[in-house]
Amino acid sequence: MWRYVSSRQLEGFRRYKYNAVDTNPLSVYIMQPIWNKIIKIVPLWIAPNLLTFSGFVMILVNYFLISFYDWDYTASGTSPGLVPTWVWLFSAFTTFCAYALDSIDGKHARRTQSSTPLGELFDHGLDSWATSIFVLSFFSVCSRDNGKTGVSVYTMYIYLSIVLFNFMCSHWEKYNTGVLFLPWGYDISQVVLITAYLLTGAVGVEVWQKPFLFGYYITDALVILLIGFSLFLSFPQTLYNIHRAHLKKTLKNDSLYEVLLPLVSPLLLFILLTVWVVFSPSNILEKQPRLFLWMVGVTFSNVICKVIICQMSSTQPELLHWFLFPLALVVYAAISGLLGWTEEAALATFTALVTAAHLHYGVCVGMQLSEHLNIYIFSLKKRVQE
Repeated sequence: MWRYVSSRQLEGFRRYKYNAVDTNPLSVYIMQPIWNKIIKIVPLWIAPNLLTFSGFVMILVNYFLISFYDWDYTASGTSPGLVPTWVWLFSAFTTFCAYALDSIDGKHARRTQSSTPLGELFDHGLDSWATSIFVLSFFSVCSRDNGKTGVSVYTMYIYLSIVLFNFMCSHWEKYNTGVLFLPWGYDISQVVLITAYLLTGAVGVEVWQKPFLFGYYITDALVILLIGFSLFLSFPQTLYNIHRAHLKKTLKNDSLYEVLLPLVSPLLLFILLTVWVVFSPSNILEKQPRLFLWMVGVTFSNVICKVIICQMSSTQPELLHWFLFPLALVVYAAISGLLGWTEEAALATFTALVTAAHLHYGVCVGMQLSEHLNIYIFSLKKRVQE
């Protein structure tokens, strides 16, 4: 087992205390009462992490099912009906189940008195990956631009980047304040996704190909809402909460360098990815949108997982994540023309390697914390110490 978590971080996990604030009216007044009823039917012998992992598996199953019918994001545009109706209804079902399981796992942990730092890390680590997968699945509903309707692959990239930026801001905020202010966008996005899948299953993908209001399509409205929500609500709220912690002398980091440090690797990651998208000689995003966007989600998840570990263990993150170095080499080779016609093969190879590295990282970190905290990941039983 490769030991990714340092001894100092392991000790920090022992001192960690969960602190979160939820002010979203949709969550507080509508969804929480629903989750409180659902949690009562979960058997007490089931480990909370099993709920978390089951939800993530459902997200993956849904993603790979949609990918099977619509690998290049054209099935809903050029060939409506290629994706069977039952797939959209299944997507609505799996999305709701994943949403529910992700919402009740913490409640179940408190209910069974099994709340641990490992459980929170497991939850947020999978969330960092699931966030991109939700978006990539939804793109099949919209379809890529076919000259008449649909969304361009570049808009998809921007859309995904904004969603991941919002996720990053939440954990950057917690890194500096010690409090996770649960983002309003999560519950809203889940309800929108479920509604979109149900609408597509009931009416067909044609609903996304007709002007909705003043000549704008529903997808246009969603992109405008996302950008507006991010720029005028989510990000300003993050800055306000950090500033308020500074005024109250509760900010966890003293210097501006320490405050901004967790942002360096994620921002460099998106700079490198954007350079590849813009200057690719073969228009790699046009040719392999699903593969490229999957790679974006995986690399982001690994970078943010390390930030989450540092935030929970009260340690300082590294300045440059190691993924940045091989990515920089691939990007340079691609935009300089060194890769030539092998650029797609290089993308596929790099994507496979970072996905394997991310899986290895997740498994090893889980096993390491399981051993250190003397608990099992998927069982409520205590480990037998040697």
